Amino acid sequence: MANACIQLSGFLLSTLGWISIVIATSTNDWVTMCKYGLNTCKKMDELVSKGPWAECVISTALYHCVSLTQILELPAFIQTTRALMIIGSLLGLPAGGMLLMAMPCISLGNEAKSSKNKFAILGGVLMLVVAMCAMVCTIWFPIGANREHGLMAFGYSLYTGWVGTVFCLVGGLMVVCSSDSSSPSSRSYQDNNHFYYSKQGGGNLPAASSSNNHAKSAHV
Repeated sequence: MANACIQLSGFLLSTLGWISIVIATSTNDWVTMCKYGLNTCKKMDELVSKGPWAECVISTALYHCVSLTQILELPAFIQTTRALMIIGSLLGLPAGGMLLMAMPCISLGNEAKSSKNKFAILGGVLMLVVAMCAMVCTIWFPIGANREHGLMAFGYSLYTGWVGTVFCLVGGLMVVCSSDSSSPSSRSYQDNNHFYYSKQGGGNLPAASSSNNHAKSAHV
């Protein structure tokens, strides 16, 4: 029962984390960059909000975004962020499906417990890979942006990515650690061994009774 609750909590955390990572991937408010004060940058139209896909200029009466379409001219941290965040978002879908099939409350026909454990371990490992991809991006992107233009503040997309990373990491670890890692061969050996001893014990009873009956007949 405890393992089932842990697996369910890990599944919910992993799903929320994956959704947060997808939101962070699709939005562009990762960092706010400016070399001067906030009011000065707004007046000079130099307050910039930047993400993996676009760069937006924020001023007192203007919010204009320009898509980053020059793929070969983009810095390495932007290209890496795009690739890893897309990979993490795509891997989260089969990982969530495997974790869902591994839940004890869901049964697909006469599915064996060993197959559920395999789904749980594989889904948890994929969630850990998703968390690693998001962790690299959410750490490297603000460092690269600060070196390029000067960092002023973090955006909500970056915070969403951090929350999703932590949720996927904790949820994946909970699912992997709560799964039953004992092999089916060892369990079948134990069952067969138990059956062997019970059969042997049951076979001794008739022999004992027959010997007692023989002794009584001899005594008479």
